[in-house]
Amino acid sequence: MSLTSAYQHKLAEKLTILNDRGQGVLIRMYNIKKTCSDAKSKPPFLLEKSMESCLKYINKKFPNIDVRNSTQHLGPVHREKDEITSLLNNYYQSFVDVMEFRDHVYELLNTIDACQCHFDITLNFDFTRNYLDLIVTYTSVILLLSRIEDRRALIGLYSSAHEMRYGHSDPSFPRLAQMVLEYDHPLKKLTEEFGPHTKAVSGALLSLHSLFIRRTQGAEQWRSVQLLSLISSPPAMINPAQSDTVMGFLLCHGCLNSNSQCQKLWKQCLQGSLYITLIREDVLQVHKVTEDLFSSLKGYGKRVADIKESKEHVIANSGQFHSQRRQFLRIAVKELEAVFKDEPGLLGPKALFAFMALSFIRDEVTWLVRHMENVTKTKTPEDYADLSIAELLFLLEEIRALVRRHSNVIQQYHLQYLARFDALVLSDIIQVCPRSYMLESSG
Repeated sequence: MSLTSAYQHKLAEKLTILNDRGQGVLIRMYNIKKTCSDAKSKPPFLLEKSMESCLKYINKKFPNIDVRNSTQHLGPVHREKDEITSLLNNYYQSFVDVMEFRDHVYELLNTIDACQCHFDITLNFDFTRNYLDLIVTYTSVILLLSRIEDRRALIGLYSSAHEMRYGHSDPSFPRLAQMVLEYDHPLKKLTEEFGPHTKAVSGALLSLHSLFIRRTQGAEQWRSVQLLSLISSPPAMINPAQSDTVMGFLLCHGCLNSNSQCQKLWKQCLQGSLYITLIREDVLQVHKVTEDLFSSLKGYGKRVADIKESKEHVIANSGQFHSQRRQFLRIAVKELEAVFKDEPGLLGPKALFAFMALSFIRDEVTWLVRHMENVTKTKTPEDYADLSIAELLFLLEEIRALVRRHSNVIQQYHLQYLARFDALVLSDIIQVCPRSYMLESSG
């Protein structure tokens, strides 16, 4: 991909905008699902006795609802058409926003493929992260849409009332209704959509491999390398800390049978969690949905066996695995916090340690929260009920407060570091780079 092509299409800008917009759409789908799942908050038209036959007819005929010749079925809708369109307008427009969001995601993903973009988390971090974030957000929106049981009733009821009130159906209704039908089986449709994007998605995911391995090490491995310890090597205490630093494979599963690296990373991901968060308390039971999908596909018998094996591994080991990580972090971060509080100047060269501590604590807290609410049958319930989690959260807040309080130390140190050490290293790299390479890069 040439820089000119990327700039002309404003790919980075579009990824940022669509990610923000996607989060808004996702929250609205969550709110509609939450509202419609509770009889106390559900739109009254969905509960009224007089509307039962109307809703039954709409659900049966959706999306081919003959408003003009169905007065016997839709009489109550005609009487309350003004109230229905007013009350359900926000619901309907939210579904329309999902459709428009999907259109823009389609367009951007196709443009990215046409530009032959290369994604590597170690080379273009923000670009790769935003690309993967968009895929996750889009998938979450579609999965949440498919979980709204009253989606057909809401859209069909609004469309019928709109046509009775204004004499014509809403222009968005045909495409919106078709989209709703397509996502009755969301994962099957999503995998069809992402088939053409397999190369870009799998490339971006594979670039996460080394980071994923490092982030999923056990407590014993952390302990053996004395992770987060500043006092383990006093002579190196002021040396700057440096780094060389699964939902995607579900969508582009074709590479799992053709690429051993993809297959290896996918299995490692399956062995890490039973649940993936879509939004708030809504989760994806990853092994179940993946097994259901792959069982319906030809040539995926070995992958189904991998899923079952990975699920057994998670159930047997993950609770204890994460419990030990949390125990390690409580000790290691407590020591780290004490050192930083006593010598805040170390936040300059060792700021990376603070961010690593915050990151690891966040990972463990979020893992525990989404599993303790969903894992109901286990032989070791104590692994999912951590009575000391408050201490870990306290240490997180203490580290974060120290970073904020001494942000000027970190800023000043790294400004000098960039101007001296980094500038000298960059100068050496530029001198040894072939002239042709530099010209190509600048173009």
